[in-house]
Amino acid sequence: MAFSSVEYVSLMLAFGVGAVAPGPDFAMVLRQSIVHGRRAAVFTSAGIAAAIFVHGAYTIFGIGLIVGQSILMFTLLKFAGAGYLLWLGISALRAPTPHSPNPPDASSGQDMTATKAFTRGFLTNLLNPKAVLFFAALFTTLVDAQTAALIKGMYVTHMSVMLFVWFVLVSYFFTAPGVRNVFFRLGKWFNRLTGTVFIFLALGIALSPRQ
Repeated sequence: MAFSSVEYVSLMLAFGVGAVAPGPDFAMVLRQSIVHGRRAAVFTSAGIAAAIFVHGAYTIFGIGLIVGQSILMFTLLKFAGAGYLLWLGISALRAPTPHSPNPPDASSGQDMTATKAFTRGFLTNLLNPKAVLFFAALFTTLVDAQTAALIKGMYVTHMSVMLFVWFVLVSYFFTAPGVRNVFFRLGKWFNRLTGTVFIFLALGIALSPRQ
């Protein structure tokens, strides 16, 4: 099947709505922005966007649908994702209190390497079982089975770029000095808040049914 502008627009709109909805990715970029600064947040955003290529690849080859239908495979993925978020939550609760850097646009003194930031974003998105079901649902309902794999690959690339741009914007917003200082004033409560959010997200994933 040749490129369909209607199919493309429908897919991008549906993905865009899902991308901006608060979830583990948003919580991760927010925390990275406040604790580690803009550079780490942008690399984390790149990791999240890169994971989209993995989701897209197995969806195009039909593996995502198999995972969604297999109770065992979905359960394994679900608890892997929940375990990772739980670890992030506990780490946040135990982390040092973030403090305002000097100069204000620098890191907060808790530097994170680009590789570590990228990996953290990549795993946060990759191990989210809801992303598997989301991609499978999008491509099953909005993309014709006869659409060429090359065109589907283009769709996935555009989705990855869209997600990266969105989270870079989020990173820049939350690392603006005025916004960031609001969170710094929370002191140790910021760690408690974000840690609790990750733990609740982990519980939500662990207890979520296969749909």
